[in-house]
Amino acid sequence: MCTGKCARLVGLLLIPLSLVCIVANALLLVPNGKTTWTDKDHLSKQVFFMAGFIGGGLMILCPGIAAVRAGGKGCCGAGCCGNRCRMLRSIFCSAFGVLGAIYCLAVSGSGLRIGPKCLVDRTWLYPFEETSGSYLLNRTQWSLCEEPPNVVYWNVTLFSLLVAASCLELLLCGVQMVNAILGVFCGDCRKESAPH
Repeated sequence: MCTGKCARLVGLLLIPLSLVCIVANALLLVPNGKTTWTDKDHLSKQVFFMAGFIGGGLMILCPGIAAVRAGGKGCCGAGCCGNRCRMLRSIFCSAFGVLGAIYCLAVSGSGLRIGPKCLVDRTWLYPFEETSGSYLLNRTQWSLCEEPPNVVYWNVTLFSLLVAASCLELLLCGVQMVNAILGVFCGDCRKESAPH
């Protein structure tokens, strides 16, 4: 596959993944789809770190757009320098995206391991913090959370989605870094269109 076509494909995969992360983070702010528990005292601290919005979202949009642009014709078409300038920019954007994906993965993984903050015996706390993530396999413990309703399902689903998306983003940004390096040094293998 040509470096330009590969870059375009990677970019077209990164952009929807970043949007998925942004939406997942937004949903984490409204447990069970209700705004009743949206203040700092009732939500997990990992939700307020905005890892899906910042790391997996905005920091991935940059390499996604750069990769799509690198997949287009460069400043001189497919001839003399092709898209090498855009590929060079895509290397730095992809490195930025790797940092964002790592941030999203770390915070989301921590959110899964610690579990949600919820009401237990009239106190807001992290009831699964000491379980080191074993609560994920023991659904009978999930009923400890009285409010918000279904908060454990909500958090586990959305943080799992963020973990999966950030792993894919990390992989795709790494692929694009290698692809862009090849594109800078070797150019694009696409044929130059005939002059009209």
